[in-house]
Amino acid sequence: MIASINPSIKAFSVLIPGVLLGLHYDIFTPLLYLLLVLVITFFGARIPIIKWLKVFTPFLFIALGFGWMTMLYTSNEFTSGEVLFSVWKFDVTEGSLITGISLALRSLCFVALSLLFIFTTDSTKFMLSLMQQCKLPPKITYGILAGYRFLPTFQQEFQIIKQAHRIRGVSRTPGFGGKLQQIKRYAIPLLANGIRKAERVAIAMESKGFTGDTERTYYHEMKISIRDWLFLSMMIGALFIIASLSYLFGYLSILGHKL
Repeated sequence: MIASINPSIKAFSVLIPGVLLGLHYDIFTPLLYLLLVLVITFFGARIPIIKWLKVFTPFLFIALGFGWMTMLYTSNEFTSGEVLFSVWKFDVTEGSLITGISLALRSLCFVALSLLFIFTTDSTKFMLSLMQQCKLPPKITYGILAGYRFLPTFQQEFQIIKQAHRIRGVSRTPGFGGKLQQIKRYAIPLLANGIRKAERVAIAMESKGFTGDTERTYYHEMKISIRDWLFLSMMIGALFIIASLSYLFGYLSILGHKL
């Protein structure tokens, strides 16, 4: 199961292929890697398809928009080949079409890799892994965790303040000035409550002996196993294998230069 992989190793397994994919300007490499990520997502991570589609679908339209705009506004370096069709005053050539489709596929690869990480990673374990394996300072780690835990509380407090204003008959003045006044009425109480909560958390952590020292023990230790390294090697090695196949078939293009 992908969820049991060490979060830091999983982050590098997603980040490194994502960076390397940004160098590929052909269609073959990102298409095959996208299919591989989808197979891992649905068979290795067992993420519900409906849940995944609800998040992925908006990015699909964004990627199509990126590809379309790239085809119309491709720089002269990538406009080689015959003109396939024209849209208004823009000529879409074979090179611009390949560049646009490649950008859309790379964008979808980034989204699929990100969703694979998000849906299979616990935020607390990820922070603990960054602290133990990547030596991130505990002050930063616990600060991020505390802020993440406060987000649902702030949302609830915002709804309470909004309902309280409605009960008291506080109406918003039309126009931009009224919008600013409304934001001010909501922001000041939320900021004050946030400062109070931060002080309470700081006092509680100090009373429990938290000093921010990196040399400390952990109740829950995050470890790296051979399976974690195998997953990292698989994600990166698969990209190199696909790039090699793309080179053999004559599709590979790095930064617009066909190899």
